[in-house]
Parts: sequence; C-alpha cells; structure tokens
Amino acid sequence: MAAFVFHAVDDRGRKSKGVVEATSAAAARQSLRGRKLLPLSVEPTRQRPKAAASGLGIAALGAGRGIGVRALTLVTRQLATLVGARVPIEQALRIVADQARAPRVKSLMLNLRSSVMDGQSLAAALDDYPKVFGEFYRASVRAGEASGQLDAVMEHLATHVEQQAKNLQTLQLALIYPALLALVSLGVIVALLTFVVPDIVRVFTSRGADLPFLTRALIAVSDGVNRFGLAALGVVFAAGGAGLWALRHPPLRLRWHRFLARTPGTRGFVARINAAQFTGTLATLVVSRVPLTDALKAATDTVPNIHIRARMSDVAARVREGAALSRAMTDAEVFPPMLLAMVVSGEASGNLGPALERAAEDQTRDLKALVSTLVALVEPGVLLIMGGIVMVLVLAILLPIVNLNSLVG
Repeated sequence: MAAFVFHAVDDRGRKSKGVVEATSAAAARQSLRGRKLLPLSVEPTRQRPKAAASGLGIAALGAGRGIGVRALTLVTRQLATLVGARVPIEQALRIVADQARAPRVKSLMLNLRSSVMDGQSLAAALDDYPKVFGEFYRASVRAGEASGQLDAVMEHLATHVEQQAKNLQTLQLALIYPALLALVSLGVIVALLTFVVPDIVRVFTSRGADLPFLTRALIAVSDGVNRFGLAALGVVFAAGGAGLWALRHPPLRLRWHRFLARTPGTRGFVARINAAQFTGTLATLVVSRVPLTDALKAATDTVPNIHIRARMSDVAARVREGAALSRAMTDAEVFPPMLLAMVVSGEASGNLGPALERAAEDQTRDLKALVSTLVALVEPGVLLIMGGIVMVLVLAILLPIVNLNSLVG
C-alpha cells in the first residue's frame, strides 16, 4: 500500500483534493470512482530525500519537505499514546493518518505505514525522511526497537520534542523585537547615508567650509554606500552561500566544528550544548531500559558538533570494551565536572538512570539560564550599537554647522 495525492471533481463539478491509500495509481483511481469522484490527477507522494538534516532535528523541521514543529509534536504524542496502549505500529500510523488534517502529514503517515507493511522497521521507515525526523528522533526510535522498549522510548521522545518545541518558540518570541529593531535602525541609517548626507555635503561644499575628520569619514562612507552598496550586499550574500556550501562538506565542517569547540570565546557554550544533548538522550534511553552500549551509540549520534561527537564515540567504544562509563567520560575531556561527578555517584549506587536524569536536568537548566542571559543582552546591545551609530551620524553633521556659525560670529 502507498499514499497518492489526488485532484478530482464530483458529479456536481466541485473540485476536491486529498490523499488516498492504495496499492497502485490505478487502484487509487478505482477507489475514487467508488466514492463517486472523477479523478483528474493521481500522483504518488512517496519521496526518498537524500540530504539528511543535521543537529537536533527541531531546528531543521522547516527546511525542505518538513511538516512543521507543531505537526511533529502532535504526531509524536499521538504515536506515543497509541504505542503505549499496545496498538500495533502499522495500525497506530493509520489512526494518526486518519486524524491528520494536513495532506502532507497524512501522506507522510501513510507512506510510513506502507514501509512498515512492506517489512521495514519504523526506524528504517523514518530514515527515508531525514528532513522531517532529525538524527535524535531516528536514533531514539532505532534504540527503542532494538531493545524492545519502543513504548517507553516514544513516551520520553514525545516529552522531549514538546519541550524542544516550547524552547524554540520562547527563543523566537524573545528575538522578534531585537530583530525588528535592528532591521528598522539599519534601514534608517542606510537612508540617511544615501539621501540625507549627500544634500548636506553639497551645502558645506558650496560654502567652502573646512570639514572635520568625522564629517569627511561620513562622506566617504556615504559615497561608498551609493557606489558599491548593491555590490557589497551581493558579496555578503555570496559569502554566506559559499559558507553554507563549505559546511556541507565533511572535512570543512569538521574543521569548523573543531574551531568552535576549541576557541575560548565559544568553547564553553558549545560544550554545554553538546553535553546537555548527549546527557538528555542517554538519560532517556537508560531510564527506558535500553542497554547502555546501545544508548551510548544513539546518544552519540545526536550530538551536533562533529569534533565532540568523535570524542563521545570513543566513550562508547571504551564502554563496549569493558571500561566504566565515568572513567571513559573523564578521559574524553569534553564533559563538565558536575556531570562527571553525578555519573560517578550513579555508578557507585547502582542507579545510573536516575543520576543521568538529574544530570540532564542540571545541564538543561544551566543551558537555559545561559541562553536566557544572552537573549536578554541582545536588546540592549542592539540599542547601544544602533544608538552609537546614530550619534556618530548626528555629530558628523552638526560639527560643520557649529564651525560655520563660529566663522559667521
């Protein structure tokens, strides 16, 4: 069975569209005729994207053929509820598809069901849609299926996705005002340099005034904006595109991630993000009774920084060889001391899962506090920068006027 998107008309000539499940396009048309619809077009919805999404999965949902954060959160919660109620996975996918209102979500669920009905595991079916389901999502489902704890893993996964969506929404709302402020201020500054400053310069030039250095510098900037503004904007966009293209190549991306992980200005923040992601995933899987070696492999796959991911892969390899988790994590030299101390205490007491949960909560709390602080500093930072630029513009314009008045006096 596969999903087909159709456009049809009924006996009154009213157009309709939607998604129908059938074994072939001919069977889909036959099904539509049975519903007294005349099919205009019937096309398969199944696609196998080749480009995998990176990072946590939430940040990449809007790219490509993603279904959106809200839709993914709702789908995950529905699947977790149905799987927890011991509903077979193919039936759960069908129920979610029947309840979906968006054709894209409906076709996605039906395509996943088709893959499962063909004998694939749910994780293998999710691998066909990396732009919808991120690495963390797919790794968690794979580990849950391998350990026979898919119901518990889906429950934790649904909670995690909901929390990530909430955090993303909070961050976006907090950055809307500073972004608008910066955009409007930049537009005003460009307008001043393009239209106002040249007129004022002509007045000063006609009077033969001796312009101060600040005013001459402003005139030079204004001339540069008028002559090369569009070219400079094109260069900026080209540089951004080249940077994105370079990051798609593993060797260059590895160098960039190594730079971020080792540079003093970004090292602490990057380490916290990756440690929080690794610990949260590992805690979810261990509490769900996934074997530690499998949980380490899945948690390592969700780490966004490639350089740090390689160090965490060494941790998983050493644990498979028989080393203690705390010793392997200590030797990796990428984990915060508090996290290591809690892992040591968890191993000593035989309660590694709860210890990891507490450590994950602490790491997430510290990361949220750091992000909140940085976001809170964005607004006054934008105000200070833009206010300083406007002050320089005003001074550059007023200084020659003051000099002219002094000469007249």
